[in-house]
Amino acid sequence: MKNIAVIGAGTMGNGIAHVFAMNGYSVNLIDISEEALDKALATITKNLDRMLKKERITEEVKQKTLGNLTKQTDLKAGVAEADLVVEAATERVDLKLKIFKDLDEAAPKSAILATNTSSISITKIAAATTRPAQVIGMHFMNPVPVMKLVEVIRGYATSDETTETVMDLSRKLGKVPVEVNDYPGFVANRILMPMINEAIISLHEGVAGVEEIDTVMKLGMAHPMGPLQLADFIGLDVCLSILNVLFEGFGNPKYAPCPLLVNMVTAGKLGAKSGEGFYTYGHGTKELIVADAFKK
Repeated sequence: MKNIAVIGAGTMGNGIAHVFAMNGYSVNLIDISEEALDKALATITKNLDRMLKKERITEEVKQKTLGNLTKQTDLKAGVAEADLVVEAATERVDLKLKIFKDLDEAAPKSAILATNTSSISITKIAAATTRPAQVIGMHFMNPVPVMKLVEVIRGYATSDETTETVMDLSRKLGKVPVEVNDYPGFVANRILMPMINEAIISLHEGVAGVEEIDTVMKLGMAHPMGPLQLADFIGLDVCLSILNVLFEGFGNPKYAPCPLLVNMVTAGKLGAKSGEGFYTYGHGTKELIVADAFKK
């Protein structure tokens, strides 16, 4: 397995491309937007420069990594020789089903088709193809170059061979793969999202403020960041989308998203990427500043 295609040049896509390229794989990074591709390559270069400055890599490794990357706006051309395709597009069911239908037609018949989805059914995605045994979930964590976990999700028809290949490949990337089965939210988000949602409910009900809730979880539970800050980091729209998948998938009211979360997403307060969520961003400091809406 030498040729990797990554679909989507956003935060997850460029991180996945970075990791594969740094480990010697030839990577086609594919996106319909030339601007997004240029931004992704600039981000990868910046991250490599940071690693170089910290002496974690050499200049030779940086140059080889960048040399392993090719940007592509044509999906058909980008996956024509791929051994593995990793889809990291927007978390929308309709979009992913369309992409996998197109991938099934364009990628070599031997290629494994993986999705980085954080909650959407692998079985449903696989059903859009003629090769469900070769469809699997590869759920990387953000930031991809730093985080060790890869949640490897088997769909209903995913073969043992496909699973073993992806588990082994993940180890070659320096990651720790964990095999899980295809149920809403898998493991990571089935546990994480209800916690984040409960933190938002606690805020909504006036149990405590933003800083207080995050401080309790950081100091009391040894979490590296509080659940409200983490929600901002993930994106409140992504959190809402995953909670809706859990709620619809299980039909259990415990997964129903908090009305405050729904309202914030509707208002465009999506967290770090929009400049405001539970905290404000873009003020040129790493200091956490609570958004005006939640100041006492």
